[in-house]
Amino acid sequence: MSNANDVWKLAGKEYSSRLIVGTGKYKDFEETAKAVEASGAEIVTVAVRRVNVSDPTQPMLVDYLDPKKITYLPNTAGCFDAQSALRTLRLAREAGGWDLVKLEVLGDQKTLYPNMQETFVAAEELIKEGFKVMVYCSDDPIAAKKLEDMGCVAIMPLGAPIGSGLGIQNPVQIRLMIEQANVPVLVDAGVGTASDASVAMELGCDGVLMNTAIAEAKDPLKMARAMKLAVESGRLAYQAGRMPMKKYADPSSPLSGLI
Repeated sequence: MSNANDVWKLAGKEYSSRLIVGTGKYKDFEETAKAVEASGAEIVTVAVRRVNVSDPTQPMLVDYLDPKKITYLPNTAGCFDAQSALRTLRLAREAGGWDLVKLEVLGDQKTLYPNMQETFVAAEELIKEGFKVMVYCSDDPIAAKKLEDMGCVAIMPLGAPIGSGLGIQNPVQIRLMIEQANVPVLVDAGVGTASDASVAMELGCDGVLMNTAIAEAKDPLKMARAMKLAVESGRLAYQAGRMPMKKYADPSSPLSGLI
């Protein structure tokens, strides 16, 4: 059965793939491009402070991933306060004309956990300036609702700390965020392998964002393909509606009419 018509909408545009992938940590741009192709992703995140998108004298990501075919999502990776995040995304808009952006303001180097106070400040200003803000945040339903009410176009709670590969640590909170949201909710950070991506989708997430899980796999191209399939299967399982969990056995065949 095809699930090809199961599109989702982000900032007014429809997408078929529910997997968003990062472009960092690969050995070169060629491997990045091959991994993106294998993943089927239609959106890629770009760390503006780390990936060359504006210096034509050096290898440029846009030479390997066509911005006319792939949606670029500039992010503020490495920013630890609102002002640095604002500067980074203003530069991104100047460099590539991008207004759909991923905001992340981190609290410290050790945990890379979101600093929600600075995130609120940055999100408010970016929205005033006309940016369409997807926002990395803690797995807190109250904070998520506040960000949505401010005008963020997508809410992106961490599944686990960035780059940890620990999987979905707090499914209850993420489920609450999904139930109350009127904008897409995507798990961002913490996915380590295909089963983690499926869990996120089975919860009802609109999508999953990942980088390290693919880039640091022993075979990034195989993992990219695995993640594509995992996101698709998790989505199908969510749509199908799982059987209820029971305390005791329940025979698959009816007991009545036994010889």
